[in-house]
Amino acid sequence: MAFLEDFQASLDSLPSLLQRHYSVMRDLDKSLQVLQKQNEQHCEQEIEEIKRGIQCGNITPDTSLIRFSDEALDEQKHCIRISDEKICLAATAYDVVDQHIQQLDDYLRKFDEDLRKGRDLTSTAGMTSVNVDNAGMKSGRGSESGRGGRKKTRIAAAATAVAVDTPSIELDIPVDPNEPTYCFCNQVSYGEMVACDNPDCKIEWFHFGCVGLKEQPKGKWYCSNCVGTVKRRKAK
Repeated sequence: MAFLEDFQASLDSLPSLLQRHYSVMRDLDKSLQVLQKQNEQHCEQEIEEIKRGIQCGNITPDTSLIRFSDEALDEQKHCIRISDEKICLAATAYDVVDQHIQQLDDYLRKFDEDLRKGRDLTSTAGMTSVNVDNAGMKSGRGSESGRGGRKKTRIAAAATAVAVDTPSIELDIPVDPNEPTYCFCNQVSYGEMVACDNPDCKIEWFHFGCVGLKEQPKGKWYCSNCVGTVKRRKAK
C-alpha cells in the first residue's frame, strides 16, 4: 500500500509537470515559426539581390563565392537551437512518463508474484481440507451412495469456502489430479458452494457463480438437472 500511495502522489503531479513542458514547447514553436518566416523572407531578398547583381555584372556567377549574409546564417542557426531545445523538452517529457510506466510495471510484477504465492498457499490449504473431508466421508454418506466419497456436508463446504475465499472464476493454480471435481464446470472445490437436495444428483455440489447464486438459498435447492425430476415426482 505504501508503494501505491507514493505512486499516486507522483502521478498527481505528472499532469502539471507535462503541461509546463508542453507550454514551453508551444512558446518555442511560435517563436520558431516567426523566425523561420523572417529568415525565409530575408533569404529570398538576398537571392533576388544576387540575381540582379549577376545580371548587372556586379557579381561573378561563381557558386563558390555566392553565399547568404552572416545575419541570415545566424537566423538559421538560431532556428536550429530552438528546434534542439524543443526536442530536449519532448525527450524529457517522454522520460518522465516512461519512468512512471516502469514503476507501475515493477509494482504489477511484484503484485503478481505475491498473488501467485497466495494462490499456492490457498491451493495447499484447499487440498488438505479436501483430503480430510474425503477421509471422513469413506464411512459416511459418500460411501453409502457408492460415488467414492465425492459428497460433502454443508459444514465442510462452508469451511472450504472460508479457507478458499476466491471469486467464482476458473482458477489459474496447480490442482491435484486426484482431487475430486464438482459443478457444471467440472472444477475442484473453491469459494462458496451449494448442494443439490436431490439425493440422486450426479453432480451434487455447485459453485455459487456457476448457478447464479450470491448467498445460500433458504430451504431446499435443486440444480437445473434435477429440478424437473423433482417436479415429476411431486406430480405423481
